Amino acid sequence: MSESRVSEIAAPATPDTATPPGMVRLSLAEVHALTRDTLVGAGLAAPHAEAIARSIARAEADECHSHGLYRLIGYVASVRSGKAAREALPVLTRATPAVLRVDARRGFAPLAIETGVPALIEAARTYGIAALAIHDCYHFSALWADIEPAVDAGLAAWCFTVGQCCVAPAGGTKPLLGTNPMAFGWPGPQGSPFIFDFATSAAARGEIELKRRAGASIPEGWAMGPEGEPTTDPARALAGALLPFGGHKGSALSMMVELIAGPLIGDLTSRQALAAENGDGGPPLGGELFIAIDPAVFGADSLAARLAEGDALFAAAREQPGVRLPAERRYKARARGRHGVLVPATLYAELKALGAPT
Repeated sequence: MSESRVSEIAAPATPDTATPPGMVRLSLAEVHALTRDTLVGAGLAAPHAEAIARSIARAEADECHSHGLYRLIGYVASVRSGKAAREALPVLTRATPAVLRVDARRGFAPLAIETGVPALIEAARTYGIAALAIHDCYHFSALWADIEPAVDAGLAAWCFTVGQCCVAPAGGTKPLLGTNPMAFGWPGPQGSPFIFDFATSAAARGEIELKRRAGASIPEGWAMGPEGEPTTDPARALAGALLPFGGHKGSALSMMVELIAGPLIGDLTSRQALAAENGDGGPPLGGELFIAIDPAVFGADSLAARLAEGDALFAAAREQPGVRLPAERRYKARARGRHGVLVPATLYAELKALGAPT
C-alpha cells in the first residue's frame, strides 16, 4: 500500500461531522483496528489479519460497502470453521522471468496479493509485460484495490478472478458460473487513474446480500428465484440464480473469466470451488490472474504524448453532461472517508459481538 493510503487509514474521524440515526461513524484507523483485532481474536495469524484490515479499510474509505466491514463476518466464519489456513504464508515463485506465481496455500487473498503485486510491477517494468497468478486462495476483496498499486506505478493492468458459483448463463435458470469480476486500470492524471471493476453478473452477490440485510428489494433483471421465475426478493435471488449483465455478452465474458482465471492458470472453476465449499458463508477457493503492461515499452520517446491522448479522451467524456468516469465516485468518497466512514449500527453491533470472547 502507498504511503498516502496508509496515512488515510491512520487519520482520525472528524468529531463534529453529523452522524445520521441508525449509523455509527468510525475513523479508518478504527475500521482497521476492529478488523485486525477481530480476526486475530478468532485465531488468524497477524500478517493475514493486517492485510485483510488494510483491504477492508480501503473498501470502506471508498464507500465500497459490499467489500468492507460486512465481509468480516465471512472471513471470521472461514477462520473458525477451519476452511482457510490460519498461519500459512504465501510463497512467490517465477515460472519465467515475466510470469509469476504466488501459492496462497489455502490462505486469504489479501496477503498473497501484497506478496505478488510488487514483483509483478518490477517484472512489467523490466520486461514490458508480466503476468501474476495467485493460486489456492480465498478471495473476498475488490479487484480495483488489487490492481491500484500497479496502475499507480504507471502500468496498464488487468485482473480477473472466479467468484461464487451463483450465476446462470444467458438463457439458463440454474447456477453454472461465478460472479466472475474483472478489472482494468490505466494511469490517469493527478494520481487519479481510470479503473473499472465489475462483476460479469448483473450485480455483485455482495450487493444482493446487503439488500437482504437491509430488508430492501432488488431491481428487476438482477436474478431469478429457485424456480427460475423473475424476482425482486434478494432472499429468493440468493436461493436461485443471479443473471449475467447484458444477456449473452455478459455470459460470454463470464465464461472467459472462468477459463483464464481457472484452467489457464491451473486453478478451480466456480463449479469446482462450489464442490469444495463447506457452507460457512466465507469466500470461495480459487485463483486470480493479473496482467500488467508498461506503456513505455512501446516507445519511451512518445510515452508522454500517448498518455496525454488518454487524458484527452477522459476530458472529452467529462465535457458531456451526465458522464461520470469509472472510479470518480470512489475518489470523491475517498476524500470524504478521511473524515470517517458510516457503518450501520446493527452491523457494528454484530461485529463487536463477533469479536467478543466466547
